[in-house]
Amino acid sequence: MNTPAHPAPDTPRDLVGIGIGPSNLSLAALAHPLAELDAVFYEQRPAFHWHPGLLIDGARVQVPFLADLVTLADPTSPWSFLNYLKTRERLFPFYFAERFHTHRAEYDAYCRWVADSLPALHFGHQVDAVRWNPERDTFEVDFTQLDADGEAEALGRTHARNVVLGIGTEPYVPDPLRPLTDAPGVPVLHACDYLDHRDALLTADHVTVVGSGQSGAEVFLDLLRHRPVGRERLHWIGRTEAFAPMEYSKLGLEHFTPDHTRYFHALPEAARDHLVDAQWQLHKGIDADTLTAIHEELYRRTLHGGWPDAVLTPGVRVRTAGRIATTKIELHLEHVRQNTRSRLTTDAVVLATGHRERPLDRILAGLDPYLRRDSAERPRVDEHFRLVLDPSVTATGCHVYVQNAERHTHGVGAPDLGLAAWRSATVLNTLTGKENYPLPRRTAFTTFGLDPQPHIPPARRPSTFTPLLEGR
Repeated sequence: MNTPAHPAPDTPRDLVGIGIGPSNLSLAALAHPLAELDAVFYEQRPAFHWHPGLLIDGARVQVPFLADLVTLADPTSPWSFLNYLKTRERLFPFYFAERFHTHRAEYDAYCRWVADSLPALHFGHQVDAVRWNPERDTFEVDFTQLDADGEAEALGRTHARNVVLGIGTEPYVPDPLRPLTDAPGVPVLHACDYLDHRDALLTADHVTVVGSGQSGAEVFLDLLRHRPVGRERLHWIGRTEAFAPMEYSKLGLEHFTPDHTRYFHALPEAARDHLVDAQWQLHKGIDADTLTAIHEELYRRTLHGGWPDAVLTPGVRVRTAGRIATTKIELHLEHVRQNTRSRLTTDAVVLATGHRERPLDRILAGLDPYLRRDSAERPRVDEHFRLVLDPSVTATGCHVYVQNAERHTHGVGAPDLGLAAWRSATVLNTLTGKENYPLPRRTAFTTFGLDPQPHIPPARRPSTFTPLLEGR
């Protein structure tokens, strides 16, 4: 792993990772001890950052701290969250805090600590294209090396036997609001940029938050806490039928296990598509503690009489939007169940409308003749997270793996941080043909589907102790 960023052009890498978010950072951390594996990871950004615009004070990661980059595949890894705390001399404070869920800013700091420690990561490298070279039986990865200002500095090419795409997601803006976000000077922004504009939003006369998921709830709560009592002037709207809590029961969480991932992958395509839509509350709901905090803050503002000037309305979609003069925004709303319409005038809009998987078409354009697609023209992905390519490619033992781009084939757990280590271990075991990271055969009490009798691991035999001799 301790190899230069750019080896001799004729020397193919075992693995080239494209993008360095949590998924590929997990892969890099678990690949680091595998001395025989020559791997490198490229990222166009100058350094690691995890949703910096949403690192709101007090906001927590929605998975337990054990769902770090490595622990669920290798609890002994030096890149675990607990070891991070140890290096910062924070183990005892964390122990006494009794926190199962860490602050979002703390998770970001942990990931940056890992990123700063791995020599295989190369930031400021923008990957431009991936092609298959049939004469050499390797992939060609073209990249541009960027300077500190993000300008092109040099061009390069790496050859690789395997490629792992971890390019993540991008902010989603609904079509009716896209013209406003593209217009200069109009205070309409995606929630991913919230902290950069927070001061201006707090001084705006009226603010509207669009989106009824976790980020919408966190933005609304932060604005509510910092605006004057009685003069909150806030609107919160969303398409869902309710500001609904996320499914967080113990058996419900088993949908984020390898068992459910395998079950989902084996379903027919149409069944998978239906199930992803039906399971929205597993990943698009709001943490119950956040809902409680919002209600408590609203209630606190009624203690001396009166109600806060805040309107919370679910079941509403934005039909169109436009500017009024140069300082106001007009949203044309429709209540889906009532079949009624109205207009809302506001001074600023925060779009907590989520993220979508980044399209793979641009970066994989050179592989298009080899890609196998489903009926919706999406790339097919096998159970080992490999794109299904033409046999002329895969017969050589070369593959393209994907991370957080396979919800249509692997289900709601695809972007979940809790499955990152397991997925990375699966990729590395498959890629090397070795069980570098032994993985459990069963991970859920739930049996998904009418399969044969589920595997029940044998009970572990207790260790046999040698009795101490009397008097010793």
